[in-house]
Amino acid sequence: MASIIVPWIFFIQILAIASELEAKVSAIIAFGDSLVDTGNNNHIPTLAKCNFKPYGRDFPGGIPTGRFCNGRLEPDFISEGFGLKPNIPAYLDTAFNISDFATGASFGSGSTGYDNATADLLKVIPLWKEVEYYKEYQVKLRAYLGDEKANRVISDAIYVINIGTNDFILNFYGLPRRKFHFTVQQYQDFLIGIAKNFIKQIYRLGARKLSMASLLPIGCLPVQRTMNIKNPLGCFEERNKVALEFNGKLNATVAKLNEDHPGLTVFFADVYGLFIDLITRPLEYGFEVVEKGCCGTGLLETAVLCNRLSPFTCPDADKYVFWDSIHPSQRTNKIVVDELLPRLKQLFL
Repeated sequence: MASIIVPWIFFIQILAIASELEAKVSAIIAFGDSLVDTGNNNHIPTLAKCNFKPYGRDFPGGIPTGRFCNGRLEPDFISEGFGLKPNIPAYLDTAFNISDFATGASFGSGSTGYDNATADLLKVIPLWKEVEYYKEYQVKLRAYLGDEKANRVISDAIYVINIGTNDFILNFYGLPRRKFHFTVQQYQDFLIGIAKNFIKQIYRLGARKLSMASLLPIGCLPVQRTMNIKNPLGCFEERNKVALEFNGKLNATVAKLNEDHPGLTVFFADVYGLFIDLITRPLEYGFEVVEKGCCGTGLLETAVLCNRLSPFTCPDADKYVFWDSIHPSQRTNKIVVDELLPRLKQLFL
């Protein structure tokens, strides 16, 4: 009898060890702008909000959560892809507490940027403040789990970072204050310096697994196409070139940081090419509309301009690459994550 029990105990121990080895990703932590903001802007005094319909109409329950989308965002799909919860809560949302945040939280803020001046335009959370909230989160996590478990969560989490678009479309080209101080190449370098310091800072705080997103082809965002007087509704190729240049500098910076910091793995999530493919070959992906968003006319509407009174909002956002004039649709977010997940799993599992 004993000889039968011992192998079974050994088998159970092996399963437990295997399960622990598989659970290498403890949480998904998001920093950045509206592409990762799951509702933080709901809790600050800003016009950059979307906690009203039709936002969220394809989210479970049809709830406008504060996500700048008709449904779920990339961090939500990444979390689900790693077997964690399907939706990442916003850190400032009082409906959640540290037990919810222990497996994922978003510190993102719609309309923010690397540049503090970008966040100041619509009075949203600057990147440095996102880091301060993250420090506060660590204190709460240690009180909840104890130092050893909390440190393991911090080091085994994937940090999803998506930021930079607003620095260009709002701060450099939209309200061009920075043009008086920088050439576009100088501004790129200024932002890269902030990005580098940000990564070093969260590394010192214990982050080891990072996914750093590239800029999208910003010249092909519907709001940019709308303002393209020379080529109506065509992509602003000059601004796409600026995004490509920035991405090249960011990729080089990521490579150097990986080289210089023991134990750090930063994955450069280069989604620029995928978005170009979605925009130039939409039918291959089942899309029908690329030059405008689903909400309203899709040409200028975003945030407060994209509301339940907006006429012409499309009935099926899955046919659109973009939900509003800036933000990808839920289906686009899912396609992007499906493309990134195999590489993320290869690196972080």
